[in-house]
Amino acid sequence: MSDSSPLPPVRLPSEAELAREALTTPLLSRATRLARWAGPDTRVGAGGELVEEQLPAAAEALGLTGEDAAAYASEAWRVAVDAGLVEIVDEEEGTVTAGADLALLTSGSPNDVLGVWLTALEAVLADAGVPDLDDLVDAVDDAGGIDFSSLDWDPEAEAEFLDGVLGNLYLLTVSEDGPGDSPVPLPALAASMIVPDDMDEPTNDVLEEVSDAMMRLDDQFRILEPIGLVEFQPVDEALMADAEEEPAAPVDETDVSRYGMVRLTPLGLYGMRTRLLEAGMTAPAVGELADKGADALLDGTSAFGPAAAHAETEQWLARREPLASARELLAAARGSDRGAPLRRLRCQQALSLVGAEAEPALREVLDDAELGGLARVWLTERGAADVPAPPESMVFWLTVDTVAAQLAAEGNSAELQGLVEGLAAQHSGFFTTAWRVDHPATPEVLEAMGRLHPDKKVAKEARKAAFKARSQQGG
Repeated sequence: MSDSSPLPPVRLPSEAELAREALTTPLLSRATRLARWAGPDTRVGAGGELVEEQLPAAAEALGLTGEDAAAYASEAWRVAVDAGLVEIVDEEEGTVTAGADLALLTSGSPNDVLGVWLTALEAVLADAGVPDLDDLVDAVDDAGGIDFSSLDWDPEAEAEFLDGVLGNLYLLTVSEDGPGDSPVPLPALAASMIVPDDMDEPTNDVLEEVSDAMMRLDDQFRILEPIGLVEFQPVDEALMADAEEEPAAPVDETDVSRYGMVRLTPLGLYGMRTRLLEAGMTAPAVGELADKGADALLDGTSAFGPAAAHAETEQWLARREPLASARELLAAARGSDRGAPLRRLRCQQALSLVGAEAEPALREVLDDAELGGLARVWLTERGAADVPAPPESMVFWLTVDTVAAQLAAEGNSAELQGLVEGLAAQHSGFFTTAWRVDHPATPEVLEAMGRLHPDKKVAKEARKAAFKARSQQGG
């Protein structure tokens, strides 16, 4: 993902809802309970970890039983230390006390709670990039250090890979043509990082890379789920059965969910957006423009998909009176700059959400060269009386403006091709008149029509008209 272009906007619950979700995540809630459980007799090792003798009591405090209870307790304690819920007061004696951030979880604002959760998340992400503990033990050298070369593990590369995977998962989730709230198959996510875009058929070596990455992600998402970043359905263990062992029971190989499924939670979307913003990405959220002016709304939603633009505009309108908001939108839609057609399209879409109270604002601009056309459309669609017929020059200007806006919003889409075909069919002399339209985008629009129209004769007419328009504008 490039940091120069904005990501699609994300829709997030309120901070209060997210904070409540953060407090109930298994790992942070366990860390909080251990921080409250710790007392003067609690002892930690040189790295801040609970000494082994304390683990059974810690597991009991968490209500954990079974062979993994101590490991879960140890993990929760590490998070408590890293998130500032406990503080080591004497490293030599290994004594601890309640951390400054512990009180924030009960008396702090939702933003304070989310700040603690984000710190815990960073600690868990760091853990997720560490190889399996058994591999680490095997890699200890004679001096007691870890021989990283024997692990085939590059910490920076591993962190970068996981960041890339999570970034792709975020992009898939917020994109309007993506899966949205639905989970993403693990093989697809692994392939998004490994298979080159220009590779039609992955080679066996690439497929093996994808398989290895999938298994790494299976381990990592198991670690990330308890902090609330993702909901994860692990890889079916039957698929990992050793070929020399008894074969697994027959399974439906077409069921992709057996290969693992993952989705970001609302809290995970919040966490990922925060990390992307900190990395310098432009990651908007729906609702950010609600308290800004109409110019910010129209410019800001120009890069949004239709659903996100609609949601953002609804929030903006909800804070304003219909007549005042209509006047502000119309004023912001004026202009002859390159972004103006798309601003007017967003203005028209916003006005479609405004009630009849806005009618005076639309009547005020009926004679405006840039706004008169869209004003007539709005009034006619609402059955208003005494709507004057537009002059032909206004009809053609609005047509060019509309196609220019669609080009900016969607590029050479199938919808735009249909619009182009319709325009040429409805008016036999369209191009004879269109090249004379006094609109900055006239040459570009006619060139696009020549590019998009399937009829070679019509396309040639459009290109000729574009040449005349460009000559007329001196370009």
